[in-house]
Order: sequence, then C-alpha cells, then structure tokens
Amino acid sequence: MTLTVRVQTLNPTRRASARALRIVHALSPGPYGGLERVVEMLSTAQQKAGHDVHVVPSVGRTHDHPFVAALRRRNVPVSAITVPLRSYLRERAELRRLLTRLTPDIVHTHGYRTDVLAAGVVRGLNVCAVSTAHGFAGGDAKNRLYEWLEIRAYRSLDAVVAVSRPLAARLRAAGIPSERVHCIRNAWASEQPLLERAEARVRLGLPSEGQVIGWVGRLSREKGADVMIDALSLMPDGTAQLAVVGGGPEREALKAQAERLGVANRVYWLGVFPEVGHLFAAFDWFALSSRTEGTPIVLFEAMAAGIPIVATAVGGVPEVISAEEGLLVPSEDPIALAQALQVVLADRMGASARADSARRRLETEFSVTRWVEAYDGVYRRALTDRGMSG
Repeated sequence: MTLTVRVQTLNPTRRASARALRIVHALSPGPYGGLERVVEMLSTAQQKAGHDVHVVPSVGRTHDHPFVAALRRRNVPVSAITVPLRSYLRERAELRRLLTRLTPDIVHTHGYRTDVLAAGVVRGLNVCAVSTAHGFAGGDAKNRLYEWLEIRAYRSLDAVVAVSRPLAARLRAAGIPSERVHCIRNAWASEQPLLERAEARVRLGLPSEGQVIGWVGRLSREKGADVMIDALSLMPDGTAQLAVVGGGPEREALKAQAERLGVANRVYWLGVFPEVGHLFAAFDWFALSSRTEGTPIVLFEAMAAGIPIVATAVGGVPEVISAEEGLLVPSEDPIALAQALQVVLADRMGASARADSARRRLETEFSVTRWVEAYDGVYRRALTDRGMSG
C-alpha cells in the first residue's frame, strides 16, 4: 500500500505571511532518551523560526530534571508540573490551569501517559491537539494496554504524526482517520562539537586502546540489549569490547546474562549520559539491536559521528539507512548481528565508505528547517479543519 504524506512544505512566501503560532509541548519525560531529544530539538527550532513555544513536562517531584535543565540552557520557556506521578487528577488539573493561562493555538503531546491524560483536558478547552507517535514498545500485557489507551486517545485528536511509514500504516489500521495521520521522520541538529576519540573515551571512562562497539539506549526489552550481548558472545574473544550507555529496568538481568555467557569482562556498563551524541567518536562502530523502533535519534547521532553502523531493520530504520550507509540485519538474530559486526571489522575500507555515505545522507535529508516546516503544515491544516485561523 502506498502511503500518502499529507504534509506540504511551506514555500518562503507562505512562511513570511503565516502568523506565528503559540505552541505548547506536553510530555512526561524520562531521564533522557530519543523522545526527550526530539522535543528539545523541535521546541528549540520552532522558537528560532518565530513561534511562541512553551514546554510543559510532568516530572513528578523532581525539581532538577535533566530535560528541564537542557531546555532552559536553550532559553525555551518551561513550566514543570511537579505533582506525584500517580496523582492523575492533580496532574490533569495542573495541566488545565497551565493551558488556560498559556492560551495556545496548538497543544502538542508526546508519549502515551500525556496523550491519555491530556486528551480530555484539551477537548474541554476547545484547543487544537496534535500528538507525535514516537513508536510502540510492545512487550507484556501492561505495555499493550498502554498502547491501546494511547491509540484510543489519538482518535480524539486533530492530528497524529508518525515518525515512520510503518508506524503511520499501523495507526491507520488501528482506526485513526487517514486524513489525520501524517508521516514526518525525525530530524537532526547537533549543538555540540564532536569530541576527538581520545577525549571522548576519557569522558566515558573507556580504555584508550582496543576496538569498542557502542550500544546506546534504554535497557528495556524493545531495545534488544540482550540480543547484542548474545551477539558479543558469538564473536571471538579479543575481537571487541562492548560499551553500553543507558539505564533501565533490565540492567541487572543483562549483567547476569553477560556473566552467564562468559563476556562480563568485555562489557562496560556506563550508565546514562545526557547528550551523549558528541561522545560517539569513542566507538569504533555502532550497533542498534532493537526489536522495534520509530525513527531513532541515536541512529542520527551515529551517522553524524561518521562511524560504521550495524542495525536491525525494524520500524523506520530502513528509511534512514540503506545498504549504502550501513549493514542491516533481522531483529532477534544475534548470529546475523555478530556476523555483520565482524564484516565491519574485516572490511575497514567498505565500512568507512558506508559511514561517509551515512553522514552525507544525514546532512541532506534530515534538516531541521524542513522538519519544522512539515510540522508547521500539520498544525495549520489542523487549525483550518477546526475552522480556526492558521
């Protein structure tokens, strides 16, 4: 089935004549991850484009959340909701109070929790509501329930943006009206210079010598860190070590897996590093072993660093890199992953050529300017459909 992207790129004349919008991004951020990075980049770029942007994160009782700090460094206005995370009625009331004060044209939600909590609030305020579907984690019955609730909330919104074509197809199949589903892939903007290999390794606490595979993500089932550890055990001892950047609920189980497979001494557990993208030169190549993805920001970070990439062909990943830019393998296949990593090691020239192609593709296809224009088009179409001025 051919998917039609219902987003028109705005020409310069239209952008000059279109009024600035008042946009509120609402989310419940984790410590740091792809969703948080997307909201940070999008809100910053929209503000630079002349829009009035405000971010409303629900951060529990945390008063020094790294996501809030990152936005404030970029001078993006933030009003954090600091009620206990299970106080849903208080959270909804606080969100309603903030939206009433901010009087936005657009409320843009991110993540299942905020999508579900905010849906009724924005309906009651008669505000135009848009959400970005960043991807579904799958997994156990609880996660599937969350996904069902999120999709149900999507049906009441004015527009839903999917970050990949497979995700857009899934939303349409789930009953979201086709005219409300738009596909906009994530973009990339680097705001920190890439550190040299030696300094990046010092920052991460890695040895100065030796081949290191970089793995970056949340330590949860959908990201497939267990598949990566299985793959490492299939590679000859002394071939490479693995640097795992991230935290999450499976950390201890993954460490036990590495012990059981006899590779614990080859794995560095580095924890969470906010804004880790400028440290990617520490890695000799990058592995993404996810079971499911939208359009992963971490993949863009590896492309920007110019390091060879081996990734599972899931979600929007094949829309970002092809065989010209990296090696793609099936998900849930540690043998294929290990073999691809060894191909990179054996063919340095080919790996380097693919990495160079990936960096060029990133620069030409995933610009922030086009990204902001695409979201601008979605917002204005949604406002027009509601009979509001866009």
